[in-house]
Amino acid sequence: MRSGAFSCPEACAPRLEETTVQDHRKLGRELELFHSDPLVGAGLPLWLPKGAAARRAVEDYLLDLERRHGYQHVYSPPLAKEEMYLRSGHLPHYADDMFPPMALSDSDRFVLRPSLCPHHAAVFAARGRSYRELPLRIGEIGGQYRAERSGVLGGLSRVRAISLNDGHVFCAEDQVEAEVIAALEVMREAHAALGFEPASWRLSLRGDGPKYVDDPDLWERGTAVLRRALEAVGVDYVDGPGEAAFYGPKIDIQLLDHAGRESTLATVQVDYYMPARFELSYVDADGARKRPVMVHRSAAGSMERLFAQLIEVHDGAFPAWYAPVQLEVLPIGDVDGRGFAGRCRALGLRVEESYAGSLAARIRAASVGRVPFVAVIGASEAAAGTVSLRSRGGAVEVLPVADALARLESECAVPKRIAG
Repeated sequence: MRSGAFSCPEACAPRLEETTVQDHRKLGRELELFHSDPLVGAGLPLWLPKGAAARRAVEDYLLDLERRHGYQHVYSPPLAKEEMYLRSGHLPHYADDMFPPMALSDSDRFVLRPSLCPHHAAVFAARGRSYRELPLRIGEIGGQYRAERSGVLGGLSRVRAISLNDGHVFCAEDQVEAEVIAALEVMREAHAALGFEPASWRLSLRGDGPKYVDDPDLWERGTAVLRRALEAVGVDYVDGPGEAAFYGPKIDIQLLDHAGRESTLATVQVDYYMPARFELSYVDADGARKRPVMVHRSAAGSMERLFAQLIEVHDGAFPAWYAPVQLEVLPIGDVDGRGFAGRCRALGLRVEESYAGSLAARIRAASVGRVPFVAVIGASEAAAGTVSLRSRGGAVEVLPVADALARLESECAVPKRIAG
């Protein structure tokens, strides 16, 4: 990748020094982040409390980031009538990756959705739209489902139930390029805050065969817009024939896992097909009805694949703002640590208290658990109104309680913006 606007500042990517990258499945078990149960089914992971806490912090950050970039958020159901997916083109072009329809009656056949875009098209169509509303940016972290074969499932990186950070921008033709560039900026900001860099960028293009919508003009227009956007942001990329969505070309941001396997995390797609299929329109300045263009984008991909990457990139030692436990309070002897822990919780910190075992064993357990901060409070600290604050990596400071609270609040704060 070229250096410049889309590089990730080194300070935003904290990692354990001299560590060997481990499989996220092994770390996920050891750190109690997620669990797979055969009674639930393959490819359907359970997020345990610690994993859920980290995920919730990241989701809250992503939703706030999108709001600051002009997105409005919605909720939509994880299934719809079969007719919706016939109209969207998923059943004709994508049926092999979908779960089979569920029939409640001859006239009521429902499908677990393989993507959120048809529902967001329905959001746009909920009422008449004017050109003054464009670009209309709709976002959601929603469930979608893929009928993956058992042999390809693994941990969080390949699952059947997907929680996707998804968004759709409905815009006029002359707004498309700017919206693609804006979506790439949201991605840059999110990836820097989460602490990783993409491995590569790919322009995914149409291949041969009936998988793809047969409309050469659609493909030429979409590909030209995406090429211009990639040149505008100044990143190196490769062409990927046969990697496009069935309805249009896309920019894919690629990751490498611990074993060097490549997968797609974030994506931006230009779609002239689905707005026509759903007969979407807006009233232009001259009073005429126009067809919007639909820009599909996912800044951070699915929560499952994202965390598979984050667990490996950070060796389980997440940045403090989304660490499952941000602070472990370790009282010594008869000292009560509940007062300090309560003040930390009042600041919104995720805190645990540990009383059992020797101090050395408790500090070691917090280190193995990748907890960013440990607060030790013994008789001398309690008498002096101080806290011995140990950060991940070993640095220890004895601070007045007010200073320790201010330090923790600052160090665990959710990033608002990454300058670039």
